[in-house]
Parts: sequence; structure tokens; C-alpha cells
Amino acid sequence: MAKEKKQVREITSMSEDFAQWYTDVVVKAGLIGYTSVKGCMALKPAGYAIWENIQHELDKRFKETGVENVYMPLFIPESLLQKEKDHVEGFAPEVAWVTHGGLNELQERMCVRPTSETLFCDFYAKEIQSYRDLPKMYNQWCSVVRWEKETRPFLRSREFLWQEGHTAHATAEESKERTEQMLNLYADFCEQVLAMPVIRGQKTEKEKFAGAEATYTIEALMHDGKALQSGTSHNFGDGFARAFGIQYTDKENKLQYVHQTSWGMTTRLIGAIIMVHGDDNGLVLPPMIAPTQVIVIPIAQHKEGVLEKAEELKNRLSGFRVKLDATDNKPGWKFAEAEMRGIPVRVEIGPKDIEANQAVLARRDTGEKIVVSLDELETKVDELLKQIQSDMFEKARAHRDAHTYVATNYDEFKDIIANKPGFVKAMWCGDRACEDKIKEETTATSRCMPFAQEHLSDVCVCCGRPAKKMVYWGKAY
Repeated sequence: MAKEKKQVREITSMSEDFAQWYTDVVVKAGLIGYTSVKGCMALKPAGYAIWENIQHELDKRFKETGVENVYMPLFIPESLLQKEKDHVEGFAPEVAWVTHGGLNELQERMCVRPTSETLFCDFYAKEIQSYRDLPKMYNQWCSVVRWEKETRPFLRSREFLWQEGHTAHATAEESKERTEQMLNLYADFCEQVLAMPVIRGQKTEKEKFAGAEATYTIEALMHDGKALQSGTSHNFGDGFARAFGIQYTDKENKLQYVHQTSWGMTTRLIGAIIMVHGDDNGLVLPPMIAPTQVIVIPIAQHKEGVLEKAEELKNRLSGFRVKLDATDNKPGWKFAEAEMRGIPVRVEIGPKDIEANQAVLARRDTGEKIVVSLDELETKVDELLKQIQSDMFEKARAHRDAHTYVATNYDEFKDIIANKPGFVKAMWCGDRACEDKIKEETTATSRCMPFAQEHLSDVCVCCGRPAKKMVYWGKAY
């Protein structure tokens, strides 16, 4: 038993080694297992359950905007991938190729999908004939493969799970509107469900998606001060449509090219949840996404009536995602295990509590304990879960704001990047040469040009020429 207890508690401190802390948490909280497939992870029940909740919440929001789910093939013929030059060049270094079918060499190589723009375009070229066929608003939940050189669970793996939405519209205005709509949907989801504040903005020309006219992004700040791109939405204009011949006959019986969008979120969101909210005891999960929201732990369960009362409380709390820990482990071990797994609320019930008609509620996020009457148990648990969700968001926002800095000259910028992990807001002239220089000299990249622009100075932080945009910069995963 002592060995088990050590396993639960033994996590490297964040302040000692953040990368090792992260690895300890994903493994010891039972989110992933390592496999014999290099660069690929096994999602264990605890990890996959978080993804299922993400799927459920996102899918519901997609469908409210008229999106329908479909599924496209896993393989893409090389000739199809080559149709959009910028797109294929952008993905070429990460593509995995299939060259044989059984014992026979294929006449044409197939790539294992790194993304499905080309497949959807090929499909839409056959499906769309008239203005009456528009808009097409499809999404698929699937896995994709990108041959990453360095991998880390959830953040970068060679195969990962995601959703990718692909829409086709009659006009440029409609595609721009849909691109912005989905970006805002992602941002609201992150803030309302994951309790994770994000910056909404547009990627620079250098950082935009290969083949897109414009890429919009939401950027989150992790506990260690690094940024994480948490969702993107791309406006393709009619570029892909021209490459793939996706045309429709309009109301005047004239041929027009469609305008398209693409947008996606991945399992890296689970990594974001860990790094935004976790602590030295393990996961801290927002109630709305936690697979188990409430765990009931009996104290002195060997005593008469305790286990039965705990079971009764579990049944009363069936309106929440609730579990009862009736194992024969000691309460302290159970508490540590529940903390490791990030369960938002712990309900403790023992002989003295039963006698007093009360239970103890413990918050995972703050460790605070509250004594409540059993007559009010359901109401108090509901109130506490909502309070935890709100407090976690506010705590994360306060952390982000406290680690967001302003630089008005290059020396100041370099000093902040070197010594103060976080976002740096600074003006930019719009020249890629400055963007490249900043990355080369500081390893910081442009995260986004926020929709909410601020005028910090008149000149570019790098070259001193007239500034065009305020940009969020930072080191990133």
C-alpha cells in the first residue's frame, strides 16, 4: 500500500522541471500509455473520456450553426495532393507515404491524411452543381498523421485526434463570416467550457495555413509562460476551388467558383487543460469537462452504515458525473488519487458526519473544505461546481494578464523574452524580415494580430519604421 501511495504523490514540482511535471501528470493520472509505435500514444480511459466530453460539447455547438458530420477516406492519392501547390509544399515535410498494397508496389503513392482539404475539394467538385447546393457545411471527427521529429503527449504526436470542418459558400462574404463565426465558437468554448482564456486574432502571412487567404487563431498562455495555439479557422477564398474546379451555376445561370473555409481543434486541448490548470498534486479539471465531477469517499467505511450511506449519497448525486470510491485503501490515499485525477469536488462522509446529518465537500482547485447539511447536498454540490468553473477561469485569466508585457523598443523586447516568460505585446511594421529576425534572435514567434488592436507606439519594435499592427509575441509549444 505504501508503494501505491508514493506512486500517487510522486510528481516532479512545476518549479523544478515543468516538462517533467507535465509528463508525470499525463502518465500518473492515467491519461496516456506509451506504445511500441514511435511518436504515437495510447489514450487510456481517463484521457479519452476528456476527449469525449470535448467532442460532445463542440459537436453540439457545431450542429447549432448548421454543420453536419461526414467521414472522408484516410488515404490521399499523390496527384490529388499536388493540385494545390502552396498547400502541398506546406505539408510535404510531415507527410507519411504508403507505397505498397500487400506485396505489390502501388502505381501511385498514397499519403496518410495530414489534413483533408484536398479530399473535401475533390468531393465538393462532384457534389456542387447549382447555387441550390450551397452552402455545404461539413465536419469530420477523425485522426490525422504528421511525421513530427520531436513528440510530446497531446501537444505533438505523429497520429492525433481532431475535428476538421470544411465549408463551401456562394460568396466571399459568406466564407469570411463563417471563418470568423467558427473562430469565435472556439474561443467561447475554451473560455466557457475549458475555463481557459484566449486571445483572438489573425495569423501573419508567414504563420498562416498553407493555401489560405487568411488564418484566424486563438492563443492561450500556459502556466510556464509559453503560448499554445488552441484552435484555428482558415478562409480559403476561391483558391482551392480554382485548383479543383469547384463551380456552381448561379441564379443568372452563370458559372461561379465557390468560396471555402476550414477549421479545426485537436487533442492538444487536453495538454492545454493540464498546463493551464494543473498543479503539483496533478490534474485540476474544470467541472464542465471533467469525466468525474464528484467523488464520494467514505471515512471509516468498515463501520456499520458508512458504506451504505456513501452509496445513498452517490445515488442522490446521479444528476452529476459521480463515482464512489469503495476500495479498501486508506482515505488519505483516496484523497491523493482523486486530486491526481483532478476531480473537482470530493464528498467525505463518516460516522460523525452521519450522526450530524452532514458531509464535507472538498474543492480540488483550492483545497478548501465546506461542511454542508445532507438536506442541501445536491444544491450545494451544484453551486460549488459552478463556482469552481468560474473561479478557475478567473484564476487563469489573472495569470495570463500578469504575464502579458508591453515592449516599445527592441532592447526591451529582447529583455522581456529572455527573462519574463509570457506574452509580449509590441508594434510591428508588417515586414517579414523583422518577424524572421525576432524569431532568429529570440526564438519568439508572432502568435497573432489581435482583433482588439491597441496603439502602443508609432514604430515597429524591431526596425523602428512606421508600425502597422500590434502583435502578440511569445515562445510557443
